[in-house]
Amino acid sequence: MAEYTKKEQAKPDKKTHRTRKITFRLSESEYAQISDDLTISGLSISSLIRKRLLCVRVASRADLAVLSELRRLGGLLKHINNETRGAYSSLTAQAIKDLSAYARTLTERHRADSPEEN
Repeated sequence: MAEYTKKEQAKPDKKTHRTRKITFRLSESEYAQISDDLTISGLSISSLIRKRLLCVRVASRADLAVLSELRRLGGLLKHINNETRGAYSSLTAQAIKDLSAYARTLTERHRADSPEEN
């Protein structure tokens, strides 16, 4: 398999029409793994395989939902802090710090699970 560096990988233009087709066979275990990855990522099979071949990170749908919720909760905590004029500033600051730490953990785990970019 050819190795590509980040500079060699051309990102497809949104207007690019994909006209080339590749078909290949998989073992049952390979197909089961791809099926699991499809469920986790929420992508189409074409998108998943394309991203994997081009070494693009694929985030799980659950992780993206959790990150979105963490951002929303952080915004609500900031709103509470502003509305109470900082009456609970130490509590909201700690909660925001904890949310940020968990978001970083998810992001780092995603980076560790993804193929390395050269």
